[in-house]
Amino acid sequence: MKKCYSTLLLFLLISVAAHAQQTIQGRVLDAQTREALPGVSVQAGATGCLTNAQGRFAIDVADSLKVTYVGYNTLKVPAGKASRDILLEPSSTKLNEIIISSNRAGQMRTEAPVAITTISKQMLNEAKATSLEQVLNKVSGVYMVDLGNEQHTMAIRQPIGYKSLFLYLEDGIPIRTVGDFNHNALIEINMAALKTIEVIRGPASSLYGSEAVGGAVNFITASPSQVPMAKAQVETSNWGYRRADVTASGTMGKFGILIGGYYAKQTNGYIDHSDFRKLSLTLKTDYQISDRTKWTNGITMVDYKTDQTGGLDSTHFFNNDFRSLHTFSYRLVKAFRWKSTLEHTWNGSNFTSFNAFFRNSEIGQNPFYAIRSTSNPLKARGEINSDEFKSYGMVLQHRKQFAWKKASLIAGLSADLSPATYHAKFIDVDKNAAGFFTGFTATDSTLTNYNVDLLNTAAYVQADAELFAGLKVVAALRYDRMDYDFDNHLPPSAFTGAPDEQNFFHAWTPKVGATYNFGNDRGVYANYSVGFAPPNISELYRGVKVPVLKPATYHNYEAGGWFSFARNKGYLDVSIYRMNGTNEIISVRLDDGSSENQNAGKTTHTGVELNLRYNLTKTLMLRIGGTYAEHKFVHFQEKGLVYDGNNMNGAPRVISNSELTYRPAFVKGLRIGAEWQYISRYYMDVANSEYYNGYHLFNARAGYTIGGFECWVNCRNVTDEVYAVTVDKSASGKSYRPGPKRTFNVGIGYTFTGKNEGK
Repeated sequence: MKKCYSTLLLFLLISVAAHAQQTIQGRVLDAQTREALPGVSVQAGATGCLTNAQGRFAIDVADSLKVTYVGYNTLKVPAGKASRDILLEPSSTKLNEIIISSNRAGQMRTEAPVAITTISKQMLNEAKATSLEQVLNKVSGVYMVDLGNEQHTMAIRQPIGYKSLFLYLEDGIPIRTVGDFNHNALIEINMAALKTIEVIRGPASSLYGSEAVGGAVNFITASPSQVPMAKAQVETSNWGYRRADVTASGTMGKFGILIGGYYAKQTNGYIDHSDFRKLSLTLKTDYQISDRTKWTNGITMVDYKTDQTGGLDSTHFFNNDFRSLHTFSYRLVKAFRWKSTLEHTWNGSNFTSFNAFFRNSEIGQNPFYAIRSTSNPLKARGEINSDEFKSYGMVLQHRKQFAWKKASLIAGLSADLSPATYHAKFIDVDKNAAGFFTGFTATDSTLTNYNVDLLNTAAYVQADAELFAGLKVVAALRYDRMDYDFDNHLPPSAFTGAPDEQNFFHAWTPKVGATYNFGNDRGVYANYSVGFAPPNISELYRGVKVPVLKPATYHNYEAGGWFSFARNKGYLDVSIYRMNGTNEIISVRLDDGSSENQNAGKTTHTGVELNLRYNLTKTLMLRIGGTYAEHKFVHFQEKGLVYDGNNMNGAPRVISNSELTYRPAFVKGLRIGAEWQYISRYYMDVANSEYYNGYHLFNARAGYTIGGFECWVNCRNVTDEVYAVTVDKSASGKSYRPGPKRTFNVGIGYTFTGKNEGK
């Protein structure tokens, strides 16, 4: 009998032990997007594992799990809840996170020797931006200029301008083709389908090629959620803005799908003749062929039309007379993009991705800036034009990892064939005695009619290694060749353009850099990089008899670091740079009053950028971002006058954006924010004869979330300041582009999240 009791006791102990060490299967998802998180560390005591491509894991656990992932808050989960979906919250303060844009493959921020900032999904959700500058201007060193109705231009390590010095990407693929840059390219972005935005400041040509000079902005679209999700929201403003967003997403087995978009409309704004409409849709699918192979397809479509208001003279601007001088000008944008990506992990050391893409973009307009006065005070001349291109392209990339020094090698090939056309017709414009352009008559007179076949081929390689603990070095090199085959359908002249011509440009763009990680979210970096920008089609061929322009080249030197302090309550990242430009393409005014694009000598761009985030209390967070920079002509002449040493026009020395956010503990789900945007004074012209004083702008935001419901109120320009987003001076006078008056946006939304425990 004693032996029987002993056997029974042993059996019970074994059963308890077996139960205590049960195998738990679960899944780790992003708490906000419900996307799977691969590579998450799941630990149970001394035992650990990583989640797979679907965020799944299996582990023997007795008590609880510790779940950690770069850029997310660490979470401890009781064993009883581990079989459910584990939701990780992104960290709102940590600098150490996974970034994609610095090597096209994904790495930790502490390993990238570049100035890069991520705009998180949380920031996008809480900003409730009606246009992208409302979030991009939160990045230190960035001034995205709001030209109204999602129209814009950019200033990143460059003065405010309209040249092809910035590269805009969607999931790593340029939105527009090389050689056909448009400063309004971000009209073609679907804000409703974004997950994050990554901003690289400084040249990124070693990976992405031309135009990535002042910086590169990569818009990363959301992926299908692992559980069914649907979101709908509507908003309105006191100035006639209306918008509706709808997004739906989910995964069934190996197949996931996301569809999202928005429709926005503006009528009766604070400036007359400023209406617009935009429809934007995105469809994205994921098919997990196997644990090692994934196939992703995405389609984005944009249909947009806006009135064009143009600038105001000083009399109208300072008298708050915002009547537009233009009553018929417009811009029409139709864009379609398709991208297919096949990713395969061969083993723990080899990964290949192949991207095929197609783009079709058309911009038609009756532009206000093309209207010119004539000798008749009641007449002017203008044009209606159309710029269109189609692109057929691919990017093939392979990443190889080595055991030696934790080294890796990335190599890639890309090709992009883009036939482009441009057509412009003369219009006869009517003007009244008060200076308003009241109407026009179309004519049969063709001003410009050409097509260009653009071919960009490239090869690049990037290698990195950890030479010793904490020190990582990176070296990259890219070769680009751009072929232009120009066919002018009109007799060549100083306006219709050059004769039929074939041109090509090529460039080697290197980058070398290093990071040193001290640990505890502290580190430093330094790099040297080269950026280049070939002439655009219109710069090279339109309005010239002989194309003579050369690519502009920039040599960039920078250093910086990231530092945590106050027991990880505060984080600071800093960048210092010097960029030297040669052969910059600048519109030069000639003796007869006309303008011509020329390679205008040399320039220097020097600055310091900083971003500070500090949790003052558990409920109060402060963010301070800004840059101090000088942009100067080293050598520049115009109309026989020398401007060597002058400041470049449109170049504020100080750009700053700071924000204070309060989340009271006694009202869960409530957030209140106050934001300050500051632009310092800058010169209006290259002669530095006059300057604009800049402006201070205050914004406020409040939102409340309970369950799936959310409501918000945003106020832009709280003090109702009269300010200009750009000011230019020319022979015809000064032109002020007024910024928005005090604007209230009110919205409400609901998010449905289905239950799927990942079984």
